[in-house]
Amino acid sequence: MIALAEKERIVVTGGSGFLGRQVVAELQRCGVPPERIFVPRSAEFDLRDPEMARRAVEGAEMVIHLAANVGGIGKNREFPCTLFTDNVRIGTNTVEASRLAGVNKLVAVGTVCAYPRVPPRIPFVEDDLFEGYPEPTNAPYGEAKRALLVHLWAARDEYDFNGIYLLPTNLIGPGEHFGLGAHVLPDLIKKFAEARTKHLPNVVLWGDGSPTREFLDVRDAARGLVLAAERYDGQDPVNLGSSREVSIAELAETMMQMMHYTGTIRWDTEKPNGQPRRKLDVSRAKERFGFESQIPLEESLAAAIEYYERNVLRP
Repeated sequence: MIALAEKERIVVTGGSGFLGRQVVAELQRCGVPPERIFVPRSAEFDLRDPEMARRAVEGAEMVIHLAANVGGIGKNREFPCTLFTDNVRIGTNTVEASRLAGVNKLVAVGTVCAYPRVPPRIPFVEDDLFEGYPEPTNAPYGEAKRALLVHLWAARDEYDFNGIYLLPTNLIGPGEHFGLGAHVLPDLIKKFAEARTKHLPNVVLWGDGSPTREFLDVRDAARGLVLAAERYDGQDPVNLGSSREVSIAELAETMMQMMHYTGTIRWDTEKPNGQPRRKLDVSRAKERFGFESQIPLEESLAAAIEYYERNVLRP
């Protein structure tokens, strides 16, 4: 087990993002002094550039790699090549820079989008990760993240480099990103808030509502990631999830009630549904480093809505 509080320098790429802010907070709760945590900002350290990646991880004992170019279905459809090339470069440069800098451990975060569109088993089992092509609407991003795992395996085999890989499901909670290319939950919050404010009779949502998703509170995800950083050194990828599967239709109905919107939902079936089902087998995380989710879905939704209303709707 690694005593994180004794680390002289921990670099958290993407540490100012949705998950990153919670990871930094969790590290501090585990006793890591703030001055020993370095968050390289993209304006100064563009990780697509190998030299900037080298500078970002210089002197680090541990790197927690969260940085990525991400977005929802709309962004993935509009910028598939950009999302693929950016994330391949970011991942490759960070792994190589960390290896060359003598970093003791790299904790890399993948994506549930890396799983096959129709995996052999549901819940998704980590050993099935390469058993098919990802959902086409997010395949370039998913493939870039699968390449990151392959790179970690190769670096372990050739250089004995200690890199671990975690696969979180869809994250929700306080601090959501509500800008262009937002994911499903912040997109729903924005749409219901606008419809409520403007007294619109209905809200138009993509697809038919049938796909299912599994959501994990971002605070739980941060706790799981830090537990893995302390306790896990294996090469096997590990899912982080909540084990609760919910349809987009059910989620939307719940959001309507929580946001006090009294209109109706109109499903635009001309728009894509995305992956039909997402539910993770989370037994490996419990077995390998003792992680189980704790925060219920409804509490996570309430936290996300409160954050939006306090910080975005009325900044």
